[in-house]
Amino acid sequence: MTIPMSAASPPDSLDDLRERLRRFCDERDWEQYHVPKNLAMSVAIEAAEIMEHFQWLTAAQSADLDAAARHEVALEIADVLLYLVRLADVLDIDVAAAAREKIGLNARKYPARSSL
Repeated sequence: MTIPMSAASPPDSLDDLRERLRRFCDERDWEQYHVPKNLAMSVAIEAAEIMEHFQWLTAAQSADLDAAARHEVALEIADVLLYLVRLADVLDIDVAAAAREKIGLNARKYPARSSL
């Protein structure tokens, strides 16, 4: 599947992904299905599909996937990211701003000096 790139945002920025997904979904009339409940469930389902690849591996095995397994995991990670971007778009949430805020909150909650 090829999703056209936006001229307004750098390729692969979150804004670009949001715009490309918006057009992709518009072209298929998927807005009717892309309600927050369905998108949130899809995030969880796709995250579980990532876990499935690691379910019975040891810690060492999970860190040393072969190329085919890494590719399959990469596609599942992409599914999670795309559903998250779409969910944020539907809810009008700036993902990058929310992530920056969360990093700041975590830095205050878990100061570096306390982890040494």
